[in-house]
Amino acid sequence: METRLKGIGYEESPSGWEKVKGSVKTHYQQSAIMKQLQGRDILSIADLSSEELYDLLEFAQKLKKGEVKPKCDRVLGLLFYKASTRTRVSFSVAMYHLGGQVIDLNPKVTQVGRGEPIEDTARILDRYLDILAIRTFAQKDIETFAEYADIPVINALSDLEHPCQILADLLTVQECFGSLAGKTLTYVGDGNNVAHSLLLGGALAGVNVRVASPEGYQPEAAIVEKAKQLATQGAEIVITDDPIAAVTGAQVVYTDVWASMGQEDLAATRIPLFQPYQVNDELMTHADSDAIVLHCLPAHREEEITNSVIEGKQSRVWDQAENRLHAQKALIACLLGC
Repeated sequence: METRLKGIGYEESPSGWEKVKGSVKTHYQQSAIMKQLQGRDILSIADLSSEELYDLLEFAQKLKKGEVKPKCDRVLGLLFYKASTRTRVSFSVAMYHLGGQVIDLNPKVTQVGRGEPIEDTARILDRYLDILAIRTFAQKDIETFAEYADIPVINALSDLEHPCQILADLLTVQECFGSLAGKTLTYVGDGNNVAHSLLLGGALAGVNVRVASPEGYQPEAAIVEKAKQLATQGAEIVITDDPIAAVTGAQVVYTDVWASMGQEDLAATRIPLFQPYQVNDELMTHADSDAIVLHCLPAHREEEITNSVIEGKQSRVWDQAENRLHAQKALIACLLGC
């Protein structure tokens, strides 16, 4: 893929944009595609076009390598109704690296937790903050915030989607294989929010996405159909209940917990049903010999993934977790135009 990012620290040449030797610059000029993101809401990974997705990933790579260091003296609000480690810390550190500030809007100590209407809260936060990331249960609540606030609103996780996670996932796959289009990613387990965003994000990136889940626990049909409509570069979308068939020949094997936050009381009944979908050494023998393993974390070791796999040579779980920082930093910078 041609380099699209044009910035200070890069200069035009007949072959494209080449890095200028010397100190790293703290300002850059965004590409035309990246400028399209300024002021937008990202409530779904499908809010991005294929071109925007690829530009974001390229920008995240440059941030990770320290080739560009944009500065953004703005304020990010974190409104998290669900517990969080990676999302909370990665968003906070990303904003601090950009030179901004973070306000933790814990629902337990703000009026939104006491029943203040979302519409009212959104209109007030719009006047205080520059950007807002929300981690909650209902996708509709995030959509309501976005409707009543003019500042960019980011879905930091809902029961329907987890778009920022998938940005980090695709960045990790790109780092490991050098490209995304034509690769096969197999998700094994509950057809949850992560599976939904993987289907949509993979389709936009030209990645073949296979999801293996028990009947009754497969991704929502509307999401699957949308992924098929969004698919670029011949990407194939496959839903099955056969984990071995799904994993066979895949370059990426991905899993998540069998009972997401808010479903803990269902875990005991789900474990026997999902046992054939455990990512273990035997299942990995069916994947490509160079396959990598991903997990969005936290992991329930010896349930959806064995200790030997998550700690094994094929695991890229820790790189994947780190990439949350770089992907979200790129996203914030683009949405704020900084």
